[in-house]
Amino acid sequence: MVVTGIPTALLFIPWCWLTGNVMPLYKGTRFMLRSSCRMAGVRFNTIGLQNVPRDRACIFMSNHVSNLDPPALISLIPGRTSAFMKRSLMELPVLGTGFRMGEFIAVDRSGSAVAAKESVAAAERVLARGVHIATFVEGTRSPDGRMLPFKKGPFFLALNAGAPCVPVSIHGTEKILRKGSLRMHPGIAHVVFHPPIDPAAFPNREDLTQAVRAAIASGLPEWMRT
Repeated sequence: MVVTGIPTALLFIPWCWLTGNVMPLYKGTRFMLRSSCRMAGVRFNTIGLQNVPRDRACIFMSNHVSNLDPPALISLIPGRTSAFMKRSLMELPVLGTGFRMGEFIAVDRSGSAVAAKESVAAAERVLARGVHIATFVEGTRSPDGRMLPFKKGPFFLALNAGAPCVPVSIHGTEKILRKGSLRMHPGIAHVVFHPPIDPAAFPNREDLTQAVRAAIASGLPEWMRT
């Protein structure tokens, strides 16, 4: 990904600066991610893409078991997608520039309520422009593959924006790109897109959270659901 990402950045970031059109950069990045995975012997078993609405921006809510999950998910979602991202990654040379051009949303992990509100407001503006948002609702990568408690922010966003929530289950990536390693192992990454959930159908955040959690768990192996 590093080797193929450098020429992608050098070609498309200046183009985006000159034209104001981010789509060549976005499409080039998606192609780079898919190609890198194929070269590493990674195959995707993708189920349920037909469940993704084509007429409006959605919030894709996934579990998180590997550093491969973000590039895998974003490369599979149809249409342009933004994502929540650690603020430190947004400040990286070149790479951070690409993230900012793609309207990725910086997240401050300090726990500040003001920073959290700013992130949600930025995400609402992205959704209003018809851009999807991908988020890993546990807030961090699971240390052993089992599901962690979900963060509140993505569900406040869904209720405020009224955007459909598309639960996504990912497994297999924990064996392909293991914790503490940069080596990609050949294997199959399983990605399940579940039917969208309308946040307006739920009276509160807790009920919406439980519905999304149940959907994600249904696409995971039994041992990961605990």
